[in-house]
Amino acid sequence: MPIEWWLYPAFGIVAGLLAGLLGVGGGLVLVAGLTWLLPREGVPVDASMHAALATSLATIVITGLASARAHNRRGSVLWPSVFWLLPGLLIGGWLGSGLATRLSGAWLRDAVALYCLLAAMQLWLDWPRAREVHEEKPRGIALSIAGVFIGILSALVGIGGGSMTVPLLVWRGVPAVRAVGTSSACGVGIGLASALGYATHSPSLPMPPGSWGYVYLPAAIGIAITSMLCAPYGARLAHRLSGPALKRIFAVFLLAVGLAMALS
Repeated sequence: MPIEWWLYPAFGIVAGLLAGLLGVGGGLVLVAGLTWLLPREGVPVDASMHAALATSLATIVITGLASARAHNRRGSVLWPSVFWLLPGLLIGGWLGSGLATRLSGAWLRDAVALYCLLAAMQLWLDWPRAREVHEEKPRGIALSIAGVFIGILSALVGIGGGSMTVPLLVWRGVPAVRAVGTSSACGVGIGLASALGYATHSPSLPMPPGSWGYVYLPAAIGIAITSMLCAPYGARLAHRLSGPALKRIFAVFLLAVGLAMALS
């Protein structure tokens, strides 16, 4: 059996734990790994970035469901906030995937590298800080508008939007662990709209068997199985571990990922 078939579940473990634990980073890790792995499966090099983004977003649907379910059991998903964010996230995810299919792989690679660096900076600085007065359940049209921009950018870099949704909710006064739980539910909408957008756009280059548009299904399934199983463990750890030190460790890792992609 090719080594790739063993690496997909390994990537899923990492993505699932990160999704449940921090609400950020799983998609960025997947995109970086898939960009390297998918050409070995017959994906044309010029389409590898598009396929990596599409496949990552497809797995986020399953990972987000598992993570949201685990957080919801602990009362950490603010459903009113999810419902206000969701329309914008769906529209933005669809629009972003359509835009990405018209951009070159080199442009998308640079965008992912830059986003890794910005996400690392945000995690290291722990910004933005929470307000002193907490809003228990932020809602309103402003969330829906923000959701459009979060959805577009998430589709362009292959993530579930946690690195934007979590800081937004924290800035609105939501405790960090509830922001992570709410973000995991939002990631399902982003992943669904974006992955469908990538899947229904006809690739400009021939994709290998098992592909649906730009989504490479064998990789998506292999990753989703283990990420689904590991996301609840990440959510459990999120309620037990101290956040700042963990965020800084992952910030360094994201910095390394971003630099590697920029120099590749």
